[in-house]
Amino acid sequence: MTAGKQIRLMIAEDQSVIRKALAALLALEKDIAVVATAADGAQAVSAALAYAPDVILMDLKMPRMDGIAATRAILAKAPLTRVIMLTTFDTDELVFEAVSAGAQGYLLKDAEEAEILAAIRAAARGEPRLSPSVATKILSEFRRVRTPSKLSFEDEEPLTEREKDVLNHVAAGKGNREIAREMGLAEGTVKNHVSTILAKLHLRSRTELAIRALSER
Repeated sequence: MTAGKQIRLMIAEDQSVIRKALAALLALEKDIAVVATAADGAQAVSAALAYAPDVILMDLKMPRMDGIAATRAILAKAPLTRVIMLTTFDTDELVFEAVSAGAQGYLLKDAEEAEILAAIRAAARGEPRLSPSVATKILSEFRRVRTPSKLSFEDEEPLTEREKDVLNHVAAGKGNREIAREMGLAEGTVKNHVSTILAKLHLRSRTELAIRALSER
């Protein structure tokens, strides 16, 4: 961002009241211009490509296409766009999927106005910004995976080729449904594969699994 230039902001939120309130509030800031809004993920992709925002506030759970899938689709065509997830969810799986999809920030909807503004301005500068609880979660999981355990790698049971394929998809931040669709499997089958991989590698969550996979590339 060039000094003095307004930040072009887009808001993707399926709840009309929240979307309009955010747009009205953020438009009051002299350095922010709300250039577009979207009511679902598919609209978000279209609007992002049409209006070229610098930063997008992206709801995670939306109709037609969720925020994670929309983020991937937008960044595939507009990689310089910065996306901040604004959501009520901070589960391990969703946090890691969002970050893996390319989200620059992850804020909870109970964040203060000042925190949201700071995140938007940080994202425009290319700086990540996470809610404290989310940052703590990611760091603790990373430390846990990177800390040598009592079990050596030799104690791990080797993965099958199918399990390796599933692991690569998990490392890319994809959920079970998306993995199932891409691999032509039932969602329950993918879930079983993930459970088996966790057991073989002596890990406790898919977040640990994804971090482990990424750290060994």
